[in-house]
Amino acid sequence: MAQTATARILAEVAAALEGGPPVLVATVIDAPAGATAEVGAKMLVRPDGSSVGRLGDEILDAAVLDEAPDVFRRHSVETVYVDRSGQRLSRLDAAEGDVYQVMLEVHERPATLLIVGAGHVGKALAIIGDMCGFSVEIIDDRPEFANAERFPEADRITCGRFDEVLDGYPIDSNTYVVCVTRGHKHDETSLRLVAPSEAAYVGMIGSKRRVGAVLQHLIEDGINPRAVERVHTPIGLDIGAETPEEIAVSIMAEIIRARRGGSALSMREVVRPRRGVAPEDRERPSAKL
Repeated sequence: MAQTATARILAEVAAALEGGPPVLVATVIDAPAGATAEVGAKMLVRPDGSSVGRLGDEILDAAVLDEAPDVFRRHSVETVYVDRSGQRLSRLDAAEGDVYQVMLEVHERPATLLIVGAGHVGKALAIIGDMCGFSVEIIDDRPEFANAERFPEADRITCGRFDEVLDGYPIDSNTYVVCVTRGHKHDETSLRLVAPSEAAYVGMIGSKRRVGAVLQHLIEDGINPRAVERVHTPIGLDIGAETPEEIAVSIMAEIIRARRGGSALSMREVVRPRRGVAPEDRERPSAKL
């Protein structure tokens, strides 16, 4: 017996949460009076653009398919506003007329934050990473640091030599790796194994002088220069961080930027264009609360 579209959507979402390919589910949460697409209608979109189900309006379906690649890239949950012609509107513009509101939600296995080094910065990173919804994994060679008592928020803790643990460690395109060990030799050993991986992000702590020497060693030892160039180091965003906790915030901010996209500017400096609006008429952020 053939599955209904709803059953197929539920099955693919479940598979995505278990580690399968990510999927996006579009749900109509508001619709104009007399619209053909009803509230609650769902459509699933895969990364390749294929889909399951329909929202009930071909123009709306097309608008969602057009928007899906950007939402996949941002790994996000977003509400979009679309008029009857398929034009994407800002929330302010949407308030002026009857439009569809559609929630676009990416379903996927939680991203992995692999923290190599269980010191003060690693501990702060684990707490913040867990709060941000990452699956936290810890690697360190010291039993007194790499343990569940110190890292109750971690989903996986491995104690052992960095080179032995990382050789063959499962790292995929949904993994974000941070090297924050207690010494540059351990960082270099770890980076040698994680830099060529499929990780979505690789970062290493340290001063420009120190990390510059490490990166040069990797290139001299035959590591692909492109793999070395993509390493975020010195790590984090420039927010003047000094304490381990502040440094962890700086690092997580850079990881979120890499994952979601964004300028890393102060929000008051960001100008987000409204579709269909001339540049000179675009809304600028206000300092008022």
